[in-house]
Amino acid sequence: MKKKLKVAVIFGGQSGEHEVSLISAASVMKAMDREKYEIFPIGITSDGKWLASKRAMSILSSKKKKGTGPAALLSLDPKKKGAFVLKKRGGAKKEIEIDVAFPVLHGTFGEDGTIQGLLEMADIPYVGAGVMASSVGMDKGIMKSLFKEKRIPTPDFTVIKRIDWKKNGTELIKTVEDAIGYPSFIKPVNLGSSVGISKVKNRRQLKEALAIGFKYDRRVIVEKGIDCREIECSVLGNDEPIASCVAEIIPKKEFYDYEAKYTDGLAEIIIPASIPKRVADRVKNLAVEAYKLIDCAGMARVDFFLEKGTNRLYVNEVNTIPGFTPLSCYPKLWEASGIPYEKLIDRLIALALERHRDKKRSKTRF
Repeated sequence: MKKKLKVAVIFGGQSGEHEVSLISAASVMKAMDREKYEIFPIGITSDGKWLASKRAMSILSSKKKKGTGPAALLSLDPKKKGAFVLKKRGGAKKEIEIDVAFPVLHGTFGEDGTIQGLLEMADIPYVGAGVMASSVGMDKGIMKSLFKEKRIPTPDFTVIKRIDWKKNGTELIKTVEDAIGYPSFIKPVNLGSSVGISKVKNRRQLKEALAIGFKYDRRVIVEKGIDCREIECSVLGNDEPIASCVAEIIPKKEFYDYEAKYTDGLAEIIIPASIPKRVADRVKNLAVEAYKLIDCAGMARVDFFLEKGTNRLYVNEVNTIPGFTPLSCYPKLWEASGIPYEKLIDRLIALALERHRDKKRSKTRF
């Protein structure tokens, strides 16, 4: 009988997207084939404690955000390739071998390269982008600067630091108004799921939105608002990625915010999008181009704005750990493209193992 792969599904975390991660992880674990995989859940509480097995699963309930019981700890010895479940009073209780990790962590300490760096040091194969692609994909300022440099169309933007806002707020407001104007969107640089995002139409709203944005990050991006349709495309693969069909998101609110993304009935997902084939093909090509630019691996969802009237495309951002909730666009797009959810999980795990084997071909010593 073929040995099952031991998959560590890591979820939760210290992020404004903690709740989204829990929903995504529950969906991923439900879809995993128990004939192929043995699941080892690792739940990270909102205050940063790592929990294993049943204790990890307890935080999937919204009533048990902190969790209790034995903690989990990754082994940083690359020969171990695993984790320890600790006793309450310290000391290793049980050693768990891990074949591959599946981080289902959104936002800071999960999608930004930090957990990926830890897994690299532990020499554990993992699903999704590496350290560099994760950190660049998370940092909207750096990512959009790369888009500009490589002539990938993206809306005009500027980045403001919290320290500069405190020192020179009045002058910065004038600079933003001159450079970006209204309407505009205010976003924390290092966050996703539309957490902390505001649409502003005047100076008063701009000041309020910046105050909200700075609660979540030390840098905030101000982006020119575009009268547009919101388009999304999923990408799958390592060095030779492929693009899915294209979706259009029609929010029932003014824009596709956190509530609209994760509340059933507040947004309509049209698959395939009702757009000309040449535009859909352009979306797919740009999605793969942006994916390759930041050296993504495994998966990503690429978000676009399609300007009304001109059909001009803008790449908004690359999401290296897209949502896997029942409402999420990433798995829905692959389902419509011929890869059902369960098979998508299989592909992602296979891609993680493939990438790890390829990396092991590179020398680390002279």
